[in-house]
Amino acid sequence: MKKRAKILLIYTGGTIGMIKDYDTGALKAFNFDELLQNIPELKILEHEIDTLSFDDPIDSSNMNVECWVKVAHTINDSFETYDGFVVLHGSDTMSYTASALSFMFENLTKPVIFTGSQLPIGDLRTDAKENLITSIQIAGLQKNGKPVISEVGLYFEYKLYRANRTTKINAEHFQAFASLNYPPLAESGVYLSVNHNALWRPNRRQKTKLHTGFSNEVLILKIFPGINAATVEYMLSKPGLKGVVLETYGSGNAPSDDWFLDILKRKILEGLFVVNITQCIGGSVVMGQYETSVQLKKIGVVSGKDISTEAAVAKLMYLLGKELSPKVFKTIFETSLRGEMS
Repeated sequence: MKKRAKILLIYTGGTIGMIKDYDTGALKAFNFDELLQNIPELKILEHEIDTLSFDDPIDSSNMNVECWVKVAHTINDSFETYDGFVVLHGSDTMSYTASALSFMFENLTKPVIFTGSQLPIGDLRTDAKENLITSIQIAGLQKNGKPVISEVGLYFEYKLYRANRTTKINAEHFQAFASLNYPPLAESGVYLSVNHNALWRPNRRQKTKLHTGFSNEVLILKIFPGINAATVEYMLSKPGLKGVVLETYGSGNAPSDDWFLDILKRKILEGLFVVNITQCIGGSVVMGQYETSVQLKKIGVVSGKDISTEAAVAKLMYLLGKELSPKVFKTIFETSLRGEMS
């Protein structure tokens, strides 16, 4: 007899957990204890589903490191009890949270699937039901008694992506997310088709390990035409600042002005970690391909290769929590830890 997968559904907040009060027309938080009454289709699923809701649901705009740690501990505390986890989360910062959790869980051996919706679960045209039902199915997929997916995924509008490869690209379309540098892990149509070659493979002989020591002393500095010395100096002089995600043009190009390179060089020598990523949502940084990035490489800027902004922020926070030397930091950041870069 086929084993029923046990799934823990964790509601953190977000549009998916809202329901319309038809008397007032306002959206209100959904009581997840009444989930089966509102989504009777869940009764047909072959999995056992338990639900857990944050006492105070969080709008995803208010997400922070403390919330990430809370989600991670919620999963970790129940890790042996369940076969898979589905995290319901607001879409605005879902890629950040899901990327962070991919770094928090070293050698993850079970699926953690993030999903949400563009319309509330009680809306007539909602995308919430399909996203939720298929996410639960994906979290429960097993082969020879073992989970098919063993990583943090993000499911939205018929596609499962590696979470730390995703970016929210649209505020209005149901297809809100994209993963331009990595193919979908699975696609939902008449059949659920898994791209087995794209899946992350953990070492099942080793236990899953949780890391929660993140540092949020970081900022994103986006290069733009006309950026000036005073602005860069001011931003990089923030007290306590430890790391910067430098969003450069194209394949990693930035102004070659002396003032710009001098500020960066001085800050790096003072101990600041600077990671170079592209502003483009697809493609990769190739440091040294053009003259404008040769100097960045020389002064010790770290290459983010084809990592997304969301994953770069999460990885930077994760590694800063480890108090690494510049040389070790550079080696580890430029290495794929959870499939976040090619």
